[in-house]
Amino acid sequence: MFYTRKLNSESGKVEVWECEWSDPGTGMAKKNFLRKHSDEEDTNILTESYSVAAAVCWAPGRTIGNIAVSSEEVFGSFDGKAGNDAILPCHIVPCGKFRNGVKRWYCKTHQMHWGTKADVAALPESKEITCSNHAMAMSYVVDPIVVEFNDFEEIGIWCSLPPAMSSQPIQRRPPKIHIHKRNSGIDKKILDRDFDAIVCSYNQDLGLFSNHEITQIQVTPPAAFEFVRSLEEKREMSCVTCKKCGYPHLDLGGFAVTPHLKHFCGNCGNDSVRSEGKIVSTPLKPLHDQFNNSNTYITPDRAINLDDYPDKEFELWSSTPAVVWSADRPQEHGIHVHIYEGAIGTRRIVDNTFGQVIYKGNPLDRKSLWEEMTNNTLY
Repeated sequence: MFYTRKLNSESGKVEVWECEWSDPGTGMAKKNFLRKHSDEEDTNILTESYSVAAAVCWAPGRTIGNIAVSSEEVFGSFDGKAGNDAILPCHIVPCGKFRNGVKRWYCKTHQMHWGTKADVAALPESKEITCSNHAMAMSYVVDPIVVEFNDFEEIGIWCSLPPAMSSQPIQRRPPKIHIHKRNSGIDKKILDRDFDAIVCSYNQDLGLFSNHEITQIQVTPPAAFEFVRSLEEKREMSCVTCKKCGYPHLDLGGFAVTPHLKHFCGNCGNDSVRSEGKIVSTPLKPLHDQFNNSNTYITPDRAINLDDYPDKEFELWSSTPAVVWSADRPQEHGIHVHIYEGAIGTRRIVDNTFGQVIYKGNPLDRKSLWEEMTNNTLY
């Protein structure tokens, strides 16, 4: 059972109703309104009814509710384990007043305010309150991998991007999240692959965030991509906290391009969050900085000449800074090379990061490769 808000057209009051899914977990389940709980102003429900949903959802240029979906309202809306076509129910919460004194609400799912005359006029026949973005298609992963940080493991988390150069045509694609994990002191990796999205465990003892309800940090492709771009392009970054709800703020899309003072809370809809200086805000910054070597880099003295492999398929990337780097050594800053025994994707005969890469007699420029990677990224 969870709660949804409806507008009573006769009284003009917003009502809180108890609801349930008729067939949760199977396709687009129907939402059933069971009974009225109370009028909005009389309710003692301070927050929505929550259960921790094992799902991460996002849309281009934005991430749902502080990089997570945790409301019971989303259950019944996923048609598989992963996809990019989920239509998620609005998650409406009270959000103070507009400047003219009229009450307003906020959709945590689609990050839109509600309550203008146009919003009321657009209500469906059921009078259920939905925001103007209620039909937006979202990407999602159900039961994402959870990364636990242990003293005996080295963990690296990157934003996986398309190659900058390849012996074959490059297919543009969205970012992914790449994880490698190995036991300390052992070269062989026990995990080395891409994921659509991940969850990182979080211990309150670390003191990274003000709100004590936060127990996990969800890493989505938009958040990881903008974080890496800010590091590469040297944007001023920090993490500002909402003074009303205590949640960390995430800048995405156009807001992640130019550092700024005023921010918008994606958790409660507060639009008066201000940072001390002009920054791009992201919860990934404190996660990144808690590991000593996250911001230390070395250029490897290795070199390779691709002209020595004339009949081999290859892919090249500008090495990118890790979102998380827990190893007790600096990251390598250079050009990453894959050369394959056969077709691309088969056994690699070269898989390493080099300080110098020669192609057709000329050294390649890492910065130019970074620009090509971003050009090949769908976002």
